[in-house]
Amino acid sequence: MLIQSNHNGGTPAEYALEVKSEQDTVAFARAIAELAFPGTVLAVDGDLGAGKTRFAQAFADALGVKDIVNSPTYTIIKEYEGADLPFYHMDVYRLSLEEADELGLDEYFLGEGATLVEWASLIEPILPPERMHIRIETTGAESRMVVCRPVGEIYENWCAQLKLRPILKGEGTA
Repeated sequence: MLIQSNHNGGTPAEYALEVKSEQDTVAFARAIAELAFPGTVLAVDGDLGAGKTRFAQAFADALGVKDIVNSPTYTIIKEYEGADLPFYHMDVYRLSLEEADELGLDEYFLGEGATLVEWASLIEPILPPERMHIRIETTGAESRMVVCRPVGEIYENWCAQLKLRPILKGEGTA
């Protein structure tokens, strides 16, 4: 797992992590799960097949979810019991912003569990004011670039704790 850095001073808007394998993705998801608290919101985006659901599975496993976790593409929301926190897994790919708003997702966002939203950029206006955006970009057969954009001090602190390297606005991830 190689941490990418393009930091030349200033205020970072994003942080990048280069993962070389599925095992690196799993390790990153586990590290994030160790920081999770009631009300955690992970807003995950990426191309089809980039690894959003695999990331969600590893995150859920690290939370102590014993059930099989798969993408809630047609059910929209799946709820799981974790060892310490419930896990709310959402896939909003097939929803309009209005439909998502009508579902009352804020009850999950502000609830007692950790929420992971796949295709979250589609509903960004209704996401809570503090969250961690995670974009997974395919760079090879198994390699990925994971770009984190923290929104709020808690998630900024996560990036520091995870030792992610900042990227300045306007700079690429490569």
